[in-house]
Amino acid sequence: MKIIAHRGYAGKYPPLTRLAYEKALELPIHGVETDIRLTRDGHAVCFHDPVVNFGTDGSGRTSGKTLAELRELNMGDEANPQRILTLGELIELVKEYEDKHLYIELKHPVRYGRMVEETVANVLRYHGVSEDPRMHVISFSPIAIGRMARLLPRIGRVVLRRPVLRYLYPIDPKIGRPDVMGLSLIRAHQHPRLIGAKLLPTYLWTVNDVTQMNWAANHGVDLLVTDEPEMAMWMLAGMGSVGRE
Repeated sequence: MKIIAHRGYAGKYPPLTRLAYEKALELPIHGVETDIRLTRDGHAVCFHDPVVNFGTDGSGRTSGKTLAELRELNMGDEANPQRILTLGELIELVKEYEDKHLYIELKHPVRYGRMVEETVANVLRYHGVSEDPRMHVISFSPIAIGRMARLLPRIGRVVLRRPVLRYLYPIDPKIGRPDVMGLSLIRAHQHPRLIGAKLLPTYLWTVNDVTQMNWAANHGVDLLVTDEPEMAMWMLAGMGSVGRE
């Protein structure tokens, strides 16, 4: 089972910041995950929420601000200020580690629609990683994943199952040409047969309890997403498992 640090080492450092990613990338794990939103002037930035009220000292819609305006916000604290990262900056950071993977979540629905995928594809091309097997996109939107399949056919693609699909079980649609299927921890417990369904690897989020990590490993989860990558490392070490490629 491979470990992915959710928003960097989010359990210990401010999520989605350079500090959180640096600390996560220093660990012997598979890779890191980030969320992407577009700014008013077209930059892809690492940020989760549609508003900056949560996670920064500012307020207002993320998509309504320019990159320069977002750079003025603090995502850390007064003693250790952290500025928002662009996707390009995170890619360059990940590239410093030859064995690390990056999972890029495309947030939808958003005001900019397909521009999200087009911008992310352009950033990946610009940084020379559009065919790099260490780069992956993930989304709850199979339409977005399908767009990425057309824009960058060699990029890794993960479709996250939406909560509403629990009402359709055992129907389990595979849309958007994914090569990995995402599953929440709640759904995995409800329907463990979804682990490994479609003969595709399972990407399980977000697992922060050692008992649940152990359960995931014993049920054949391939990719474990966690805010506590060190906890997952030590759990897997105790089981004799491997947390990276």
